[in-house]
Amino acid sequence: MLRFMPVGDSMTIGSAGEHTWRYRMWQHLRDTYGGPFALVGPRETLYDKAVEAPDSYEYADPDFPRAHLAGWGEGWQHMAPLIADAVRAHRADVLLVSLGLIDLGFYTNAEQTAENVRAFVAEARTANPRVRIVVLPVIPNVRAANDAPFAAQVTRFNELLAKAVADLDQPRSPLLLASPPPSYAIDLDTYDGTHPNASGEHKIAAAFADAMHQAWDLGEPYTAV
Repeated sequence: MLRFMPVGDSMTIGSAGEHTWRYRMWQHLRDTYGGPFALVGPRETLYDKAVEAPDSYEYADPDFPRAHLAGWGEGWQHMAPLIADAVRAHRADVLLVSLGLIDLGFYTNAEQTAENVRAFVAEARTANPRVRIVVLPVIPNVRAANDAPFAAQVTRFNELLAKAVADLDQPRSPLLLASPPPSYAIDLDTYDGTHPNASGEHKIAAAFADAMHQAWDLGEPYTAV
């Protein structure tokens, strides 16, 4: 069985009432992978904005494997110390990682964030030396659209992320940089300029799915359900 672990921030955990891109990915793998698989991780909940806590199970469709390692307000610096235990405990084979925006927005600059990427990869490999990792760059968001210095940090981080992926890629533990969804637009694919709506969820899932298909011949190209 191939075990996928979604890792991310608020765009990955999602909030009450949403499907999440994790659900869209599960649908895609269910229909195209052709073998046994699971979504794994130490958490299952959504974020409940009403109480400002990650304790909701109110998925738009709860009938899917909801496990993940994602947190509202959590970034690379938060996940790096957690990833080894999560990979080890849940025997993750493939990490689908969408992080960076929250780091740059609140915690670290581009260079510091890139160092946390490298720490994350090293920690994941201590738990599974053959783990495969797909990383999504920081995608369009409202702050970058309106804050030029922040946009420059996002651009710089994405450059450093690409370099880290190239530097750390190994035959037995491949790293893959997914392409940002080419048509992703904050006025069409988010509900608040940052968090994905239904079309945004599909586009994020497609970014991961298409990268794995193109690089590893895993599954098929993404088709929105």
